[in-house]
Amino acid sequence: MTQTDFNQTLLDFLASSPTPFHATQTMSTVLDEAGFYKLNETEVWELKKGNKYYLTRNDSSVLAFIYGENDLSTEGISMVGAHTDSPCLKLKPNTIIHKKGYIQLGVEVYGGALLNPWFDRDLSLAGRVSGLNDKGELIHPLLDFKRAIALIPSLAIHLDKEANKNRCINPQTDIPPIIMQSDESISFEDILLKETGLKEILDFELMFYDTQKPAIIGFNEDFIASARLDNLLSCYVGLQALVQAPSQNSALLICSDHEEVGSESTSGAAGPFLEMVLKRIESSHEDYARMINSSLMISADNAHGVHPNFSDKHDENHAPLLNHGPVIKVNANQRYASNSQSISQFKLLCKKVDVPYQSFVSRSDMGCGSTIGPITATKIGVKTIDIGLPTFAMHSIRESAGVKDAYMLYKVLKAYFS
Repeated sequence: MTQTDFNQTLLDFLASSPTPFHATQTMSTVLDEAGFYKLNETEVWELKKGNKYYLTRNDSSVLAFIYGENDLSTEGISMVGAHTDSPCLKLKPNTIIHKKGYIQLGVEVYGGALLNPWFDRDLSLAGRVSGLNDKGELIHPLLDFKRAIALIPSLAIHLDKEANKNRCINPQTDIPPIIMQSDESISFEDILLKETGLKEILDFELMFYDTQKPAIIGFNEDFIASARLDNLLSCYVGLQALVQAPSQNSALLICSDHEEVGSESTSGAAGPFLEMVLKRIESSHEDYARMINSSLMISADNAHGVHPNFSDKHDENHAPLLNHGPVIKVNANQRYASNSQSISQFKLLCKKVDVPYQSFVSRSDMGCGSTIGPITATKIGVKTIDIGLPTFAMHSIRESAGVKDAYMLYKVLKAYFS
């Protein structure tokens, strides 16, 4: 696969994945087409060496693995972890607001969203709906309105002279999106019944997203611009590497939900999903312990590329550049799980496929984000490295990354899985 083909497929993946539910569905389709057999957690598994498997949890996390011919207890599993969720605006249960002749929808801020860029965007709504079908059965279909159905207009500068100097956003009062002029007779349930074809709506998990399509931009087409690059970019790279991996070596990809809000859920990295699957792959306690100690987890999440307008926000010796290769993330206080052993293994992989690498350490006088890396290392006990692709505007409604970096990481992960 060429870099051009790789990036075009990436754009398609991003466009088809407006929520963690849709991302999981999109990845499941790719895995089906690549010959992975879908497992059910409620059934007895009869795994066969050389076969490929996957399963989902909560429709929003996916775990896929190759049950290789190698001895798991001595050679372990090559693992990659990422996350499916992104900061967004999520609907409240009693969502309809009638105000001054308009209908708005009440929202909560999911994760650490950068709120300013949400104003004056063409917004749509997607997620999962739960309800009863014609037969009275409880089902949970996915929903995507696809078209722009809402907006959050900015307040005109004439009414807020200090907007460009000192603007604060109140998430309760300033950001409820407008969906239409007021119609007192309409309910949100009526809208969902029409869109889903269900006979009764019982609940929903719906999130707003920007309808602007992902794109390659820049005078020399140096950049990828899209929503949800954090962290669907890593999900896509890991997925492409796994589906092209040989069957003789054991390899695993897990893309978990809820990283942006702490990972503490049944389908998050702090939950039991990965551990339960690994213990079903290797049921002997003794062999399981040996397998974990023979394995490596590459936690792949985005990294902060140095912004030319704000370069002083970086340590000058650890300021990653877009299109200069994957970033090794280091933190003395274990906000990242990288250590000299896992870092050296990753560097050797990069050298093997002639891919450059960079390092990120936050300024010593600034805080540092975290990832699923330390969570997985703590919960599973597996040696872990935190890496990522440099991006601008992390947690914005539209982020940007380099056109070369994802393809370079794909080459590294292909070598890793091989």
